[in-house]
Amino acid sequence: MSEETSAVERDRQVILQAQSKGTVAKLLAYTRLSGPGWLQGAITLGGGSLAGSLYLGVLAGYDLMWLQPLAMILGIIMLSAIGYVSLSTGERPFDAINKHINPVLGWGWAIATLMANLVWCMPQFALGTAAVRQNLAPDFFGPAVFFHSSGILSQTGGQVIVVGLLFAVAGVVVWFYDSGSWGIKLFEVLLKVMVGVVVVSFVGVVVAMSMKGGLLDWGAIFSGFIPNPSQLFEPSAKFGSALASVGEYSSFWKSEIVGQQQQVMITAAATAVGINMTFLLPYSMMKRGWDRDFRGLAVFDLATGLFIPFLLATSCVVIASASQFHATPAPGLLGETDKNGLVIQPPKDLVGGFNKLLDKRLKEEKGAAWLAKIAEDTKSSDKEKADASKAELDRARSELPKADRELAAMLVKRDAFNLAGALEPLTGKGVAQYIFGIGVLGMAISTIIILMLINGFVICEMLGLKSEGMPHRLGCFLAAVVGAIGSFFWTGDAKLWLAVPTSMFGFMLLPIAYFTFFFMMNSKSLMGENLPQGGKRIVWNVLMGVAAGMAALGSYSSISASPFKTYGMYGMGSFILLALIVQVVRKKPDVGA
Repeated sequence: MSEETSAVERDRQVILQAQSKGTVAKLLAYTRLSGPGWLQGAITLGGGSLAGSLYLGVLAGYDLMWLQPLAMILGIIMLSAIGYVSLSTGERPFDAINKHINPVLGWGWAIATLMANLVWCMPQFALGTAAVRQNLAPDFFGPAVFFHSSGILSQTGGQVIVVGLLFAVAGVVVWFYDSGSWGIKLFEVLLKVMVGVVVVSFVGVVVAMSMKGGLLDWGAIFSGFIPNPSQLFEPSAKFGSALASVGEYSSFWKSEIVGQQQQVMITAAATAVGINMTFLLPYSMMKRGWDRDFRGLAVFDLATGLFIPFLLATSCVVIASASQFHATPAPGLLGETDKNGLVIQPPKDLVGGFNKLLDKRLKEEKGAAWLAKIAEDTKSSDKEKADASKAELDRARSELPKADRELAAMLVKRDAFNLAGALEPLTGKGVAQYIFGIGVLGMAISTIIILMLINGFVICEMLGLKSEGMPHRLGCFLAAVVGAIGSFFWTGDAKLWLAVPTSMFGFMLLPIAYFTFFFMMNSKSLMGENLPQGGKRIVWNVLMGVAAGMAALGSYSSISASPFKTYGMYGMGSFILLALIVQVVRKKPDVGA
């Protein structure tokens, strides 16, 4: 008996013995043996969750505290389903989908996961680098350190060094995963520590804010966990006075706020669990040697390793963001002065978003043709004409009523570093910059590690290889290399052309993947005697149907709001049509197969 097999059998006996001793013993055993769920927590607590939580706080204050936990519950339902199928049958999901459901769905699932891994590794490297250079060690790696140097460092500063350090740390941790059962356990312990650091960091920020007294309204915070779907159609009450002050343009601003709230809500519901997470769970469980005896542990693992850390971390970010930014103009955008009478300079990363909101307001007043002509003239080769157009646009922006400019300054998107700066006067530099920075860095590096791990699984499955050894490691490092190099280009138009098609493909495939899991759970040829029966089957199907329906709604909304809406709709239609054609012509598996 191999070391891995004996370890699995020991774990099995621990579970079976604990189940015979009662609930408390079983929960203690599950806590000791948990692992794959924490890997899910490590990837979902990444830059996307951070950005979404921040903007939820900006837009809705504490009113949408319920949204992300509910979205995660729907995602956990589908993860539990794919976990149940995999542990019950012992079949590898990619092969099972191709054989029992539809090969178009199986290959689409794998390709979308591969794309997501490669592309989303880039902003994680960029986020981790920014946390080190801006929050944790600006004196060592900040832009000013290399400002006077020559060569590549004069332009990239400490980015090269920090990206190299992130790559090295992630590479060492991932290397453990293919070092036998001890390596997997060490890997999972390290990821648990990283997730714990992220959660403790953000909880620490909120605790520090609470100690100031009167800074947080805990009654409003707890009431925010009560679902309120009216937020789909109405802006937060705190925008009431600001909307009333803009007169005839209140309907425009209300529509802008509600539109952004809808997009954030629906996208959060669709993406709390990304498509690559659905690939990770079954393979990480099977790598541990789990089977049907571990199904209860799998559900417990998702609850403790994924839901609880996600709930704590995202809620704390929403609380911090709402307390500082909700219905509050970003300082410096309105020409304010400080206590010494000096004009406050706004963060450079907020100016562009502020101007875009003002341009939308000008378009409402002056018409699309005026704004289009201004945009065209500013790109003119005639420098005098271009400068005159820029001056006209700047003048029009500055002449907008103060009330409109205030609303635009309230709605501008902030990032984690804006929040750290806003918290510094309240909590001190140690909490605002260092603890918050550690949380952001932990988010980034844990997500990089898991994206690498998933990529190894995907590459091996697509090539028909076992997920172990050098092939798996090469697949892991492919994501890291692409992410590290790509982080230098994660700006401007390059970011748009990488992120939009990938997110669109992922959004398109996520509900299709969910419905695929639905079909797997109801496939007699796949599930055999493990097919749920009676009331249990009804409960599974209702829960999976709700989760898949929400994902489909989010997918449609996200593609509709994309700059490439037409391509997205054609792409989804073509994919579904191809799947239907293959379903009709392919040979169906025998029920007993």
